[in-house]
Amino acid sequence: MSRIGKMPIAIPAGVTVEVAENNNVTVKGPKGTLTRELPKEMEIKQENGEVVICRPDDLKRTKALHGLTRSLLNNMVVGVTDGFEKKLEVNGVGYRAAKKGKTLTLTLGYSHPVELDDPEGIETTVEGQIITVKGIDKEKVGQFAAIIREKRAPEPYKGKGIKYADEVIRRKVGKTGKK
Repeated sequence: MSRIGKMPIAIPAGVTVEVAENNNVTVKGPKGTLTRELPKEMEIKQENGEVVICRPDDLKRTKALHGLTRSLLNNMVVGVTDGFEKKLEVNGVGYRAAKKGKTLTLTLGYSHPVELDDPEGIETTVEGQIITVKGIDKEKVGQFAAIIREKRAPEPYKGKGIKYADEVIRRKVGKTGKK
């Protein structure tokens, strides 16, 4: 039995979970509404304030989908109650981030500034050298944070670039002169 898949998902007050045909799940909460089509093989049941995911058989594919389905549904419930956020740090001389309206402007040592518009459902804020990406959909938050990081990934010699706040950059020793 999947250790993650068999755990029930507690539904907090103010959150409603609706399961339509083909496992189209809609989760409504104080921060917004999320809809997702979960794997059709899984059986999603609501019992006294909890959601339980059951699998019909022990095939390898169904076992793999069991924990995945539970995690996706749990992320939806957490997203509409608390939301998700990722923090990125801009490191380097002359590297800056600025926010104007819905546009994030990054000065990263290129001949031009890099401008990114906030996708729907995602909000970015800039405080000094820290960029915060917030939203209710964990997948979209992580994807947009990855897009921002990709614009100038951190390099191992001086550590310049954009990195996640909890990321550790393995530093390398540079060249040494002739002796």
